[in-house]
Amino acid sequence: MGGKPGPGGPTVSFTRMADGTREDYELLERLEEEFTAGTADRVLAHLRELSGSLGGYQVDRLEHSLQTATRAHRDGAEEELVVAALLHDIDDLLAPHSHGELAALLLRPYVTERTHWIVRHHGVFQYYYYGHHVGGDRNARDRYRDHPWYQDAVDFCHRWDQCAFDPDYDSLPLEFFEPMVRRVFAREPYSLAPRNRGGTAGDDVH
Repeated sequence: MGGKPGPGGPTVSFTRMADGTREDYELLERLEEEFTAGTADRVLAHLRELSGSLGGYQVDRLEHSLQTATRAHRDGAEEELVVAALLHDIDDLLAPHSHGELAALLLRPYVTERTHWIVRHHGVFQYYYYGHHVGGDRNARDRYRDHPWYQDAVDFCHRWDQCAFDPDYDSLPLEFFEPMVRRVFAREPYSLAPRNRGGTAGDDVH
């Protein structure tokens, strides 16, 4: 039976998933629901870890994130896009070369296909501003020129992201955005974009 007591509370009876019972998986489902309810708390805590990260810029990664979100908010962006702007670099500490993909995965169950696509690809769109200075192709984003959300990603980077390194900008504090983050992560997973569940929605070039 499931519900076997353990040092941290009840545990399943199996050591191999193939041996699990209905009771085991009902227990795990309940515990997963309880854990998932704290997702926003963990996201906000991880975002705070960006403070002081990534030298060389005039602002740290947390300030850059706050500034990007503030610019999006003041520009009248919808709430989930403001949250996406806040979290677009959240995985820079763990995955500096693929942070956009990880941030998009984090957001995918809770946002539209469009927002997911913008966050996933923002790195190549941001590259437009410096690629030619480091021996790369600044126009690499043009591979997506025929994509319906191409201009949305251009605007995300041009209006909010690439200009968000200003130490004199009056960014709103994280506490201002916290209710927005909580509302987005309280959404029913995949309710806005069922195709996101498979991870293929909007991922193609055309």
